[in-house]
Amino acid sequence: MKLLQVPTVALEQRIKQEIEENPALEETNDADDLAELTQDFDESTPGDTGETENAEEAEELNKDDEFDLDDYLLDDDDVPTYKVSVNNTSPDDERKEVPFVSGTTFHDLLHSQLGLRDFDEEQMMIAKTIIGNLDDSGYLQRDLDAMVDDLAFSQNIQTTKEKILEVLKVVQELDPPGVGARNLQECLLLQLRRIESPDDAVMVAIQILERHFNEFTKKHYSKIIKKARISEEVLKEAIEEILKLNPKPGNSLNETTKTNHYIIPDFIIYNNNGGLELQLNSRNAPELRLNKTYVEMLEAYSNSKDKKKHRDTLTFVKQKIDSAKWFIDAIKQRQNTLYTTMDAIMNYQRSYFLTGDEIKLRPMILKDIAEIVNLDISTISRVANSKYVQTPFGTFLLKSFFSESMQKEDGEEVSTREIKKILTDCIDNEVKSKPLTDELLTKILKEKGYSIARRTVAKYREQLSIPVARLRKEI
Repeated sequence: MKLLQVPTVALEQRIKQEIEENPALEETNDADDLAELTQDFDESTPGDTGETENAEEAEELNKDDEFDLDDYLLDDDDVPTYKVSVNNTSPDDERKEVPFVSGTTFHDLLHSQLGLRDFDEEQMMIAKTIIGNLDDSGYLQRDLDAMVDDLAFSQNIQTTKEKILEVLKVVQELDPPGVGARNLQECLLLQLRRIESPDDAVMVAIQILERHFNEFTKKHYSKIIKKARISEEVLKEAIEEILKLNPKPGNSLNETTKTNHYIIPDFIIYNNNGGLELQLNSRNAPELRLNKTYVEMLEAYSNSKDKKKHRDTLTFVKQKIDSAKWFIDAIKQRQNTLYTTMDAIMNYQRSYFLTGDEIKLRPMILKDIAEIVNLDISTISRVANSKYVQTPFGTFLLKSFFSESMQKEDGEEVSTREIKKILTDCIDNEVKSKPLTDELLTKILKEKGYSIARRTVAKYREQLSIPVARLRKEI
């Protein structure tokens, strides 16, 4: 169950860890080795290795240990190696790896600019402390009074809030513009004030941010026009200048240095001339098998004349092989469960996967799939919560296809996902100068046959991360 909830991107590391911890488990890409190993075991006969008396003694020891060597040797019915992908793959198949970039970090770049400033030793230490307290977005979240105490305790520097503020103003002159700000308002103003030869639109933008920032964030444009005594056209030009600014200046550098999190789909669905085909990602796991050396070691110790002498070693080898066989079987069960569950979801939502039309998504809960595949609901939940499927229409989290049902006025059962899609379409196509309120959205849905309350519309809108109408307003 633990392996089942691990996504593909983390499974490779989990398998690598298991191989490192258990020498009886190994990875292979050569199926011929398996055939040879199986043949060797099938041809091996314990009676050829010693006298009858030794064989009887070994047999007696086997009974005492309740241990049957045949359980640990490979046969045609229990092959501890398998193909992970649904369709057989060749070692020659291309496997693309995602490259990760590296470079100078955001904080390193700021430190490199300090050398160009005329700082004494104390000011330099204060500047480095300020930079060290900047978050990834480039903001200074640490209170200046607290930094006075930090410098006193950690650097033995007795300074004042005024001296730190003086150094901070110099740090705010570094690149990228806006760095070192203590809030969004200051960040935007720092960037506007760095513009050489500012035009009227820039000057009005500075005025708005300095005097009417609260109204600006709430999009109370009529109040700004009245208080600033400007026209709507002038306000629009000023807002265009503000929208050009970067609210998180540090991110522009960190984007190239942070490790990017790429979505690796666990399943791939193809539309083959109207027929859906499901494939598991071949990266889910490599081909695993028992280590040949350990199996031979087990066989040698089991048939040894001094079996009692090697009892501890034999027990150790048996434990490692048992663990390896368990892990291989767990991986195999994981693959079977993943495929069975995804296949049921694909068939249940067949109309959607053929067309990509979200309105065709059927209401589907975990219980529906659990009953089809005859598995526990918790198992389906583990599959759905952390797995992605690649479709001809994009890559999606599996749990996004699950939704409650709702009954239309004509009695038809529809998915709440369908209602959210209609809400999204309505908001995308609204007149931005007069965005649709929740009351209007409720009325539109009722006209389409979806009789739901306004508070439900508000809940769905919030789940879609869509702000209220006032905050969507544009001029």
